[in-house]
Amino acid sequence: AEAVREETRHQHPAPWSQCCRIRADDGGIEELATEKEAEESHRQDSVNLLTFILLLTLTILTIWLFKHRRVRFLHETGLAMIYGLLVGVILRYGIPSTSYHNKTPPSCTLQERPVSTVLLNVSGKLFEYTLKGEINLREIHSVEQNDMLRKLTFDPEVFFNILLPPIIFHAGYSLKKRHFFRNLGSIITYAFLGTAISCFVIGNLMYGVVKMMQVLGQLTDKFYYTDCLFFGAVISATDPVTVLAIFNELHADGDLYALLFGESVMNDAVAIVLSSSIMAYQPAGANTHTFDASAFFKSVGIFLGIFSGSFAMGAVTGVVTLHCFPLLETALFFLMSWSTFLLAEACGFTGVVAVLFCGITQAHYTYNNLSEESTKRTKQLFEVLHFLAENFIFSYMGLALFTFQKHVFSPIFIFGAFIAIFIGRALNIYPLSFLINLGRRHKIRGNFQHMMMFAGLRGAMAFALAIRDTATYARQMMFTTTLLIVFFTVWVCGGGTTPMLSWLHIRVGVDPDQDLQPCGDRQSKTKQESAWLFRLWYTFDHNYLKPILTHSGPPLTSTLPACCGPLARCLTSPQAYENHEPLQDNDSDLILNEGDLTLTYGDTWGVNGKRSDSTSEDALERELDTREHELLSRGTRLVFPMEDHA
Repeated sequence: AEAVREETRHQHPAPWSQCCRIRADDGGIEELATEKEAEESHRQDSVNLLTFILLLTLTILTIWLFKHRRVRFLHETGLAMIYGLLVGVILRYGIPSTSYHNKTPPSCTLQERPVSTVLLNVSGKLFEYTLKGEINLREIHSVEQNDMLRKLTFDPEVFFNILLPPIIFHAGYSLKKRHFFRNLGSIITYAFLGTAISCFVIGNLMYGVVKMMQVLGQLTDKFYYTDCLFFGAVISATDPVTVLAIFNELHADGDLYALLFGESVMNDAVAIVLSSSIMAYQPAGANTHTFDASAFFKSVGIFLGIFSGSFAMGAVTGVVTLHCFPLLETALFFLMSWSTFLLAEACGFTGVVAVLFCGITQAHYTYNNLSEESTKRTKQLFEVLHFLAENFIFSYMGLALFTFQKHVFSPIFIFGAFIAIFIGRALNIYPLSFLINLGRRHKIRGNFQHMMMFAGLRGAMAFALAIRDTATYARQMMFTTTLLIVFFTVWVCGGGTTPMLSWLHIRVGVDPDQDLQPCGDRQSKTKQESAWLFRLWYTFDHNYLKPILTHSGPPLTSTLPACCGPLARCLTSPQAYENHEPLQDNDSDLILNEGDLTLTYGDTWGVNGKRSDSTSEDALERELDTREHELLSRGTRLVFPMEDHA
């Protein structure tokens, strides 16, 4: 009987053993499916990255052709946007759906608010799902219509933490000092006061547009006054990269170039801090979108605190250097510049402001402590990173018009935004120019003002600020509108730069760093027009900061009182006493090159070790008037010091 029961057990296995075998088979099938899905995802990621690399390659080849043919009606950034648009159309409408996910997502109901992470129990196994954003009920079946489109939409933090720092750093690192410091007061006025005026003018005008949309029934969700002010701050960030490139090629007026370039550099920093302050605006009470005086002044304090803290952090980290092997110097230089941005963001400040002033500080101090090989490496490295990052962002702009799946197109809002930015720019440039001219000996002429009005392009910064938050209906509408404004200004305003220069009779074809006056008149003019704030700072920098932070003189023993002799000898680098041949720089007119340093420090600390009677005021005049012969190309100034045969 036992033998019969054993034989029966083998012939008819127990139900539990069959279940185990089925579960094992199901587990194996699930593992194979997971591996296949991972392999498919990896392949698709490679295709996506290859798409962007091919876009950049095609843009570079076309740029070469345009430069060879001397085509100026379309800049490389506009060209990158066109290629991005074409690829976006192909990906959106020319490639069928390739989704391999289950299109019937599980549903659950939460009564309070959405959560960032959900743990889903499937047959005893826990799976983690992360929040991607809100979707409409009518779009629930097309959420994963095409995985390529979904993956081509980058995380906004990629722009802020990876692509934006090289662009902003290069702006500060390649700053051209002579005309910039001559117009420093005007640049600060346009950047700070002008950006604030533009922000509030655009914000209030757009609030009127939103109210009109409510009356006409064109608004399907909430749109608050603070949202309008935030849009005003975002769209006030100018980026006249196309205009400045054409100015370089045509050798346009140096003062006009400095005003536009300086305003755009400082304007980006002000716009991002202003947008952060508006987001921090929190009135007391139930309604958080009404005006509250205490909350307003708190936002102003936040603005000042963030800007000053970011400035201090960038300036401090910018002076860190290591004088050793060229490769290690370059590596530390690169890491310190990038870590400045991330450190500021981690501390609650603004990385854009920090990395901008880090670039200015490194160019003014740290650059002079590097070896000759490291100076060439750092300039070329950041120039290439800036070029690739900028064109990548503009290519992505064209692509995002078709691949971004949360666009909100509102013709009334878009048309109102174009009118608002025109009025905001006009109320920024013309009234402030009138006030600035009251205190300037060298007036900003009317044709310069018209050109600055025309050159208020929007670009990478406005796009990066808009795409950073697209979670709500209002932010999605802002992003779509910002994208269209960038397209229009880059193509129309950028393409019309050359005809506008001719129509406004702005001088071109001359070296902007060569004044037509004789040497004596040129020195007198420079002395009169140099910003008084910069002149005060230069005296302090020339006598105290340069000896401490660089290896070139004058030593502190010659500038500090005799009672501070021990401290002066402690803080002065030994190379400052031995280095009678100052550090050279033949690549940028921001850094003091050989001619600048010889004129500046050679008459202050003579070869015989005695201090001469020349003052820092005289050194400033000679430094700002050093003549250079420049070969200008797009984004690059190759400087060849001219010998004085007098």
